[in-house]
Amino acid sequence: MQELHDAPLAPLTTFRLGGPATRLVTATTDDEVIAVVREADASGTPLLIIGGGSNLVISDKGFEGTALRIATTGFRLDGTRLELAAGENWSDAVARTVEAGLAGIECMAGVPGSAGATPIQNVGAYGQEVSATITEVVAYDRRADEVVTIPNADCGFSYRHSRFKQDPTRHVVLRVRFELEDAGGLSAPLKYPETARALGVEAGERVPAATARETVLKLRAGKGMVLDAEDHDTWSAGSFFTNPILTEAEHAAFLARAAERLGPDVTPPSYPAGDGFTKTSAAWLIDKAGFTKGYGAGRARISTKHTLALTNRGGATTEDLLALAREVRDGVFAAFGVTLVNEPVTVGVSL
Repeated sequence: MQELHDAPLAPLTTFRLGGPATRLVTATTDDEVIAVVREADASGTPLLIIGGGSNLVISDKGFEGTALRIATTGFRLDGTRLELAAGENWSDAVARTVEAGLAGIECMAGVPGSAGATPIQNVGAYGQEVSATITEVVAYDRRADEVVTIPNADCGFSYRHSRFKQDPTRHVVLRVRFELEDAGGLSAPLKYPETARALGVEAGERVPAATARETVLKLRAGKGMVLDAEDHDTWSAGSFFTNPILTEAEHAAFLARAAERLGPDVTPPSYPAGDGFTKTSAAWLIDKAGFTKGYGAGRARISTKHTLALTNRGGATTEDLLALAREVRDGVFAAFGVTLVNEPVTVGVSL
């Protein structure tokens, strides 16, 4: 276990933003993770959990307390059952399951971050969400001071949400277990139209899982969504805003605003999102509100490849990023009456 003081946190995040932590501890075993959490809780020290750092926006002032970087390792595959330690690199784990000929998470290839973060955010991409394959989550319950195993049904999964995100101070994820599918080397049925089009098949069809993974990686790379230290379009948290889910009344008002602004022949993206709800595209809203690719004049700008990613062009501060995020959020609301919600977790700051 490594311990540093007045330690910079920016290098541990994909945004490369944020000030130092009073204390930074890197834990490589579950027991070390639990010991650090117990110590912080017993002393009343503020605690920040860091995995892959791909979903964090940290204040320029940093974090006054203990930052715990979870660097545990463990990839165990037993037939179609997969167990990942929280610190395992998610994208690497996806690649290994595809190499084993298994389906279920192949379309989440290239998603940055650690395995332990996936149930918290209910990570999803290109028609797949981890909630569809997670069977249970092993976590340290800080309130009960014990390790617990939480089945899928009790995780409270919904779109980019879970009980772990709802109550972030209670559980520290240690391990995540999945049930994948042996489809003879084929992918799960493709749900995302863009992926199916890129593969030249219809939605619902299967393709070789390796081909699906490679195609998703190419699509993500084209949008600056695969980490590359030399490409500032990837100095981001991926999608900065979640796709809005609207009630029937909100959706009707949105359609009226869109028609008024863009003309009656324009049809905004709409997807069913459960009884009485419709999901629309945050990227479409941002673009149509006038915030196009590359927008911005400062050190924080919209990606040149995808309007949903806000990026650090080098030398930006967290306040630079937040100023841009607020401008985009407020501009979309003024144009369409829809409020965008940030997807990354904010530490010491807020929109």
